[in-house]
Amino acid sequence: MAFFGLLAGILAAICHALPVQATTTERVVTNRYSGLAIEGFDPVAYFTDAAATQGQPEFEAAESGAIWRFRNEGNRASFVAHPEIYGPQFGGYDPTDLVRGVTCAGNPRFWVVVGNRLYLFNREHSRDAFAADPARFLKEAAARWPELEEDLAQ
Repeated sequence: MAFFGLLAGILAAICHALPVQATTTERVVTNRYSGLAIEGFDPVAYFTDAAATQGQPEFEAAESGAIWRFRNEGNRASFVAHPEIYGPQFGGYDPTDLVRGVTCAGNPRFWVVVGNRLYLFNREHSRDAFAADPARFLKEAAARWPELEEDLAQ
């Protein structure tokens, strides 16, 4: 009995010492516990409803190593056909932070669609700054993104 207690303690210590992979070490921002992309919000609804809408578990699709949720089958089908259009740009990372050279996960509640592309932001202030001059931010973020993306886990 003591042996099993000791073994359980050792295994617990080993598991506790293993690094937990944060959401900002993935090429697509996902919840590390659920595997959901953009916290389960429907990426297509930003375009069709101009709103951040929670997806439903019965309408899911796997893409880019993440589980995406949708509010209906039509949105799921649209995303599966064109994930490069409906998925958040830069993997869901805040483009204003990319300009600074860091990867910070965007919050699906702070968003904007520019040029038929979805962008998520870490803070409301970042979204507002981006919306005031999207061309400047997009140019600088796009220039930094390849190097930053390379450093993210595959």
